[in-house]
Amino acid sequence: MKNILRSAVSIWFIFTLSVVSCKKDFLNKKPSTGIVQPVTLDDMVGIMDNGLFFFCSPSLSIASSDEYQYKDYNTYKALPDEVGRNTYIWALDLYGSQSDMRDWSAPYEAIFYANSAIVGLEKIPLNQSNAELYKFTKGWAHFNRAYSFYALASNFCKSYDSRTASSDLGLPLKISPDIDVIMQRSTIKETYEQILQDLSIASELLEGKRLPTEKKNRPSLTAVYAFQARMYLNMREYGKAELAADNCLNLYPNLIDYNSVKLPSATPFLNTNDEVIYAGSTVGSVVGIITTVRNVYSIIDKSLLDLYEPDDLRFKTYFLSVSGGYVMNRSYNGAGTYSFSGLATDEIYLIKAECAARRGNFNESMTILNKLLTNRFPPSKFIPKQATNAKQALDIVLSERRKELVWRGSRWEDLKRLNKEGANITLTRLVNGVTYSLLPNDPKYVFPIPSGEIGLSGIAQNLR
Repeated sequence: MKNILRSAVSIWFIFTLSVVSCKKDFLNKKPSTGIVQPVTLDDMVGIMDNGLFFFCSPSLSIASSDEYQYKDYNTYKALPDEVGRNTYIWALDLYGSQSDMRDWSAPYEAIFYANSAIVGLEKIPLNQSNAELYKFTKGWAHFNRAYSFYALASNFCKSYDSRTASSDLGLPLKISPDIDVIMQRSTIKETYEQILQDLSIASELLEGKRLPTEKKNRPSLTAVYAFQARMYLNMREYGKAELAADNCLNLYPNLIDYNSVKLPSATPFLNTNDEVIYAGSTVGSVVGIITTVRNVYSIIDKSLLDLYEPDDLRFKTYFLSVSGGYVMNRSYNGAGTYSFSGLATDEIYLIKAECAARRGNFNESMTILNKLLTNRFPPSKFIPKQATNAKQALDIVLSERRKELVWRGSRWEDLKRLNKEGANITLTRLVNGVTYSLLPNDPKYVFPIPSGEIGLSGIAQNLR
C-alpha cells in the first residue's frame, strides 16, 4: 500500500484545488480547481471535490459476474489484455504480468485524500462563521473514507460472516495520510467496525436533505442511510438494513416514472436523475474499460434478458439491440460510459422489500415492491406482484433486484451473500468448447491483491 500512497502524494503536489465560497450557499456551488498547498477550509472542500472519489469503485466484480457474455471465441480473444480474459473465466492467476490494478489502488488513493482532509480540518479552528461548512466537509470526508473502504472490502475480502469475522482477513486500515506507515491487514470485524465508525461520524455532521442534482458527488444524511442499508444487507443483518432503508426513504422516496423516459435513446438517464442519492462509478482500469456500457466486446447474458416481461420498460430503457445480442445503454446517471456504482432510491426500495419478506411480512414486501414496479410498466400493462408466503415474496424480490440493478456492481455481492444463505448458485462460461465454473462460496469470489502491493508492503495475500 505504500506505493499506492506515494503515487497519491505525487498527484497531490500537481493537483490544483478549487477555493469555494464559505457562504451558507456553498452546497449549491459547482466543483472547480485552485491551489497547491491545502491549509484552509476552502482547500479541504477542494480536496473532497477531487474527481477521483467518483471513479473509485472496483470493476472486477462486474467483469466476473453473470450479467454478460462474449458473442464468440474470437471476440473473447480480441480483448485488449490478459486481465480481461482471465477475469471472465475466473482464472487462478487473475492479473498475469500486471502488478498493479486500479481496482485496488484507486480506492486507497481516495482514502488518502479523505485522510488528508480529516487531518487538515483538525488544524483549522471551528467557529460560528465556518461551522456549517466545517461540519459538512468533515462528514463528507468520513463518508467517502467509509465508502472506499467498503468498496475494497466487497471485492478483496470474504463476505461478512459474524461467525468468522474476528478471524477472516480484512483490509489494511490506513486512517492517516502518513505514507511511511505500512499497515498489515486487519480482520473483517475490524474493517467493518471502522466503516461503521466513519458512518456514525458522518451521520452526526451531514444534513438530511438530498443535495441538488449537480452536487451528487457530495453526501447527505440520506446517502448515509442508503449506504448503511446496502452494507447491512450484504452483512446479512436484515433488521438493521430495513431500518436504514426506512430512514432513507422517509427522507427521500423519489422514483423515476419510466413512462416519462424518451425512447429510443442512447442516453435514457441524465445526470439530473431523480433516483440518484450519491453518484459513483467504476474505475477506469483495463477491466473497467471492458465493463463499460455499450462496449464492443460484451453482450448481455440471454438468461438475464429472458427474465424481463414483454411490457417491462426496463428492457427498452437499459438495453440496445446490436448484431448478435444486446448491450447496455449509457450509464444510469448519464455521466459517461462507466458503470454506475452509486446509491439510488430504486435499490433502497428493493432492500426494504427483501427485508420485509425475510421477516415474514410478505404482503408488506409486495406493497413496497409494487411502488417501484408501477414506475417500470405502462399503466395499462402493470399487474401488481402478489405472494402467498414469505418464500415466494423473497423469490420475486430477488428476481426484480436482478432485473433492476443490472450492470451496477451489486450482482457480485448478491451472489456472495445469497450463496452464504444456501442459494447454491453456480456460474458457468463456455469458451472455445471449454466450460468454466465458479462454485458457490468458492475462494475465487475474493479477488487477489495485486502482486506489486504484496511485494512492497508484505501484506497477506488472499487464497485462491
